[in-house]
Amino acid sequence: MLIGVGGIASGADAYAKIRAGASLVQLYTALVYEGPGLVTRIKGELAALLDRDGFSSVADAVGADIR
Repeated sequence: MLIGVGGIASGADAYAKIRAGASLVQLYTALVYEGPGLVTRIKGELAALLDRDGFSSVADAVGADIR
């Protein structure tokens, strides 16, 4: 299991780490500055990116850029 940490403030940031192999991502600094609504926004953005690229789940996208 790989956890993507650092620089995650959007769904695109999380998606990049997931496609690079992270099966989990950790939020901290952006969460402190933007508050708990950030989680809802990232979830929506991530869902749209997964849908756009034809993935049915986050697990399907893990490591997509390194396969």
